[in-house]
Amino acid sequence: MEKSIESIWKQGFLSSDALVAPKLNDLYNQKSMHLIDKFKRMFKINLNAIIAGSIMFLVFSFLMGIPLMGVGFFFTLSMIVIVNRRLSKGLNKIDKSESSYHYIKAFDNWMKQQVSVNRKMARFYYPLFFLSIALGFWHYHFDGKPLGEAVTNQLVSNYPGIDLVFGVPVFIILGVIVLMALLAYLGGRIYNWDLKVVYGGVLEKLDEIIADMEELRN
Repeated sequence: MEKSIESIWKQGFLSSDALVAPKLNDLYNQKSMHLIDKFKRMFKINLNAIIAGSIMFLVFSFLMGIPLMGVGFFFTLSMIVIVNRRLSKGLNKIDKSESSYHYIKAFDNWMKQQVSVNRKMARFYYPLFFLSIALGFWHYHFDGKPLGEAVTNQLVSNYPGIDLVFGVPVFIILGVIVLMALLAYLGGRIYNWDLKVVYGGVLEKLDEIIADMEELRN
């Protein structure tokens, strides 16, 4: 039966055979580089998909008469792409000449920074997505007039004493604010779920490799 990587590593340090450890180092170098290269490809594809999707949705929103929604999504998604492209410069600076352990740890540190930044941004962009949707439908023309205006007229007709701010019922404004606040509060958790769906497999493999290396180094 073939020896496991762990047993080969231990043998490399417990015996006087100097050829074993270098072989294992090479195995871990290959695993580390393969994992990071896989993430780089996924990361690039994801950013390109966001760019393409935001442009397509922007065009679609104008065709459907909800331009405010498309513009809001486009600028919010563009902000996400710009920030992550700047973060990716740090990823490209990781020194591949380092040992497999230091190489994978440098990637892990970068990954934690990238996740932290995106988690903080999620508290802003999820509420902005919701606000874009609300504004888009509010100004959507239905039967020749904005949908929001039709809704307001109907409410004023049924409840003459309803309070308005800039022509919008106060309870609708408060409802939007409450939902945006809720999305801001849950933004980090929503992002964690999204991260797990897209990069869950890579992150689990990363944790496994680091755990194995740190155990064997001890």
